[in-house]
Amino acid sequence: MNQFRIGFGYDAHQLVPGRKFIVGGVSIPHTKGAIGHSDADVLLHAIADALLGAAALGDIGTHFPDTDPRFKNIDSKVIVQQVVLLLHENNFTVGNIDTTIVLQEPKISPYIPEMRKQIAAVLEIDESDVSVKATTTEHMGFVGREEGVAAYAIAMIVGKEKGK
Repeated sequence: MNQFRIGFGYDAHQLVPGRKFIVGGVSIPHTKGAIGHSDADVLLHAIADALLGAAALGDIGTHFPDTDPRFKNIDSKVIVQQVVLLLHENNFTVGNIDTTIVLQEPKISPYIPEMRKQIAAVLEIDESDVSVKATTTEHMGFVGREEGVAAYAIAMIVGKEKGK
C-alpha cells in the first residue's frame, strides 16, 4: 500500500551586486544575485526543505549546514540530488512539486520552462509533475524593494507503508 506525504518549504535570500543570480537551476541575467553559502538558489532550497519535511527528515540546514566548508559555493542541484537519494534510502519517491518564486525584478517567466526541465531532471520526475509560478509583492516589503527573493514549495512524496 502506498503512503502519500506532503511537505512545505520556504527560503529567502538577500540580493546584492556582484553575484550570479541562479533560480531553479537556471542562471538569469540580472544586476544582482543572491547571497548564500551555496549558490543561493532560493527555489531549489525551498524544494529541498519541502521534500525533507514531507519525509520528516529535518531541514536543509541540518543536512547541509552553512558552517560546513564542503558546501561553500555548492551547486544547489547537488543538494537536491542528495535529498532525493536520502528519500530513496527511506523508501520514498517524489510525486510532484508546486512552487512559487516571489521576486520584483527581473521578470522570470521566460526562464520557467528551463527551470521546470532542470528541476524535473534532478528530482527524477516528469516535467508535467513540476509547477513553477512567479509573483511580485507589488513593491511591498524586502522583495518589493528589490532587496531579496523568496520561494515557496509544496512537495508530495510517495512511499511504502512501514513494515510492508
